[in-house]
Amino acid sequence: MKPMFLQEVETYEPSGPRGATFATMREVGVPIPQIMHLFAFKQRWTDHLSRFTQEVMRGPSCLSPGQRELIAALTSKLNACPF
Repeated sequence: MKPMFLQEVETYEPSGPRGATFATMREVGVPIPQIMHLFAFKQRWTDHLSRFTQEVMRGPSCLSPGQRELIAALTSKLNACPF
């Protein structure tokens, strides 16, 4: 994955559950999505966004969570954004 423009964000080492998630992903060789770096960097600023996203993707809706994931994946593809 291409490096981010904000190197301080990408090199930040989170603690707690997010730090454990990063460590596990590195151990198994899975690249850490850049959005996760941002969410870990300023957790207080992004926790509300995380809760909002979960509600949009998993909350009550006429669309199943799978359908919502497919819409998000297609949107990312059309925007040339790794999903």
